[in-house]
Amino acid sequence: MTTADASWPLDERDETDEEPRGPVGKAFRLSAADSLSLGNALCGFLSVCVLAWSAIRALQEHKPFAADPRFFGTAVVLLLIGATCDLFDGLVARKFRASAMGAELDNLADVISFGFAPAFMVVIWAGFTPQVPFPLVMAAAGSVLLAGVIRLARFACVKTKSGDFMGLPIPMGAMTVVAVVMLFAPSIWTVLPIFGIAYLMVSRIEYPKPKGNLAAAVLAWMMINVACLTIWAAGLAGGDTLIKVGAIMQIAMVSAIPLRVLMFKREKRREQRRESEFTSL
Repeated sequence: MTTADASWPLDERDETDEEPRGPVGKAFRLSAADSLSLGNALCGFLSVCVLAWSAIRALQEHKPFAADPRFFGTAVVLLLIGATCDLFDGLVARKFRASAMGAELDNLADVISFGFAPAFMVVIWAGFTPQVPFPLVMAAAGSVLLAGVIRLARFACVKTKSGDFMGLPIPMGAMTVVAVVMLFAPSIWTVLPIFGIAYLMVSRIEYPKPKGNLAAAVLAWMMINVACLTIWAAGLAGGDTLIKVGAIMQIAMVSAIPLRVLMFKREKRREQRRESEFTSL
């Protein structure tokens, strides 16, 4: 037998090993949870399209671009609908069947809706004003996108002992960026907090996972925000006050959780120190 003949079975084995294994057909079947993930991705894409169209209209009309509340309100409502889909896709996957690509679809949809869309919103919000250097705007938007990507990648690889989220969940981070955009006029001082939100997403601070009553509270909070945004975008009486109160509450909630976690850990260390001193006596 020649050398070529002797190596032929090995070559055939290598090619066979490279072929996909398992029920490949099942990987292409979408479950109900996958439909929600795709809906989340579509909402993020439409949100970007709405914001882009607001700038395109100004260019077509040869007018200086100014952020229109109607477009921002529509974009944020779409993101909230996407966040609702993201909240339910895990629940549906656990209650019914989950497809082989469910986790990957969920992460990809989150990158679009809660990574790219809020980053693009930052550009539309502050990128057309002379008060803020454009490189700073791009750095802030890039930090939101990159922090979101890192946050999702780490979520897929790292699990906490408590089962909670490590770092600010990307939907909550996106909604906090939206709150800053909706609450403040663009300036250097209002762009800087966006870097802080990006840091919280990649931090080691643990945030509680919405389960049971907490999940219901999160859903109710989203529905209230949608109602407030609708009233604001429609120009009805009291809309400005509602949107400001909602944005302030979102920022306050995200800021309070890390402080509460730090206080809890400090109290726990004090208890452990007391127990160790008591046992040493």
